[in-house]
Amino acid sequence: MSGRSSDSSPLSGRNSFNSLSSFKDLELSTESGCLSIVVLGASGDLAKKKTFPALFHLFQQGFLQSEEVHIFGYARSNLSDDGLRDRIRGYLKGASDEHVSQFLQLIKYVSGSYDSGEGFELLNKTISEYETSKNSESRSSRRLFYLALPPSVYPSVCRMIRSYCMNPSSHTGWTRVIVEKPFGKDLDSAEKLSAELGKLFGEEQLYRIDHYLGKELVQNLLVLRFANRLFLPLWNRDNIANVQIVFKEDFGTEGRGGYFDQYGIIRDIIQNHLLQVFCLVAMEKPVSLKPEHIRDEKVKVLQSVEPINHEEVVIGQYDGYKDDSTVPDDSNTPTYASIVLRVHNERWEGVPFILKAGKALNSRKAEIRVQFKDAPGDIFKCKKQGRNEFVIRLQPSEAMYMKLTVKKPGLEMATEQSELDLSYGMRYQDVKIPEAYERLILDTIRGDQQHFVRRDELRAAWEIFTPLLHDIDAGKLKSVSYEPGTRGPQEADEMSRRMGYVQTHGYVWVPPTLAKF
Repeated sequence: MSGRSSDSSPLSGRNSFNSLSSFKDLELSTESGCLSIVVLGASGDLAKKKTFPALFHLFQQGFLQSEEVHIFGYARSNLSDDGLRDRIRGYLKGASDEHVSQFLQLIKYVSGSYDSGEGFELLNKTISEYETSKNSESRSSRRLFYLALPPSVYPSVCRMIRSYCMNPSSHTGWTRVIVEKPFGKDLDSAEKLSAELGKLFGEEQLYRIDHYLGKELVQNLLVLRFANRLFLPLWNRDNIANVQIVFKEDFGTEGRGGYFDQYGIIRDIIQNHLLQVFCLVAMEKPVSLKPEHIRDEKVKVLQSVEPINHEEVVIGQYDGYKDDSTVPDDSNTPTYASIVLRVHNERWEGVPFILKAGKALNSRKAEIRVQFKDAPGDIFKCKKQGRNEFVIRLQPSEAMYMKLTVKKPGLEMATEQSELDLSYGMRYQDVKIPEAYERLILDTIRGDQQHFVRRDELRAAWEIFTPLLHDIDAGKLKSVSYEPGTRGPQEADEMSRRMGYVQTHGYVWVPPTLAKF
């Protein structure tokens, strides 16, 4: 499996190597033999919009070779091979019709239920026929199952895979299973799900996917923190006043109110996506880049988080949320939450980590904002203009920039806020930034679990949030209302100020564009 070959891939190996490779990718997997990728829930939205396009882009860049890989869709819908191909064709962008057709020819479809053996026996037979046709000399095969399904069916589907579809013992290779979030609704349900799956598969076979860990700027965090002498002495309580990890959407639930109301913004975004980012920002340097060493440090920092204080939580619900007929009139489910996490260790004691997420806000973005303390001895009288901040913008317009105080051009000794800016769209114009799912599926094929959630990590995450979630469900904390298109509840801004966050007024970061030059 190599991303370097240019002979058998639709696009040049050089382009594929530049677009998806990092330092660790130089040690590419030497595994060979047929690879069967099974997408369960193949007719659903997740598969159509994310899974199949990610597989297509890996194929397009040469990471999936047509002589080695075959893709199987499985769902309850009564479809033919061409029926599934037609469903996903419109989601495969950025290539010629010829390349799209080459990829679609790798796809076969099997129809069956998720809790009976008949469909999975047929699926196994179809996979085995492909493996037999490819294994004229080698007896090696790899089977990857992607569960693009609701978590409620994970146990039954995994039992069927275990009973009927495992890689044959007569073959070398492996069987791996990717499961999507949410992993339960609280600690008890997550532990129950983990126990059920743990009876069927070893931890090395399970890949709990959180697509935020596949984002380019999230993957850059370890390099930024531990490969730059500039940050090593600054990344601590002596220099950092507070850290904000922010997720904002400028739209509401858009017809998904009934589904969203079962979970809310904390379960949907903060407990998983933002907490994963928090781990990478706050963890200690791992012993090495081995996946288990990195995940060990993530677990340690989660275990150092103090219980959440209700006085450091603001939850909100935008006006109009309950107009959706599928949302109960008495719903207390938050569409916005701002939560302070405190880490009880030598590096971070006293530094608030403010995790904020919300729907129907004034903009769409996800970012990490590290705010430094005031410069002592302010001889320029510029404290009111704002503090130094290091901002990592995860989406959209991926960038990293440092907010600095500089002399304003002119004859006067006047200061203003400006920035040192690394905008990816400008600096890396010829590089395609991969989608998160592309990276994570490729990592699964290579057996690299660094960017996947381990069972003890999942437990530690739920231990932090379960008491708060139960109190919200019981009505002990009430959602305050906020107007759509605003920053969210005013109470959240007031809490941020109490936590020591100093908002910069009059400064706006504008992503640079080529149109300026």
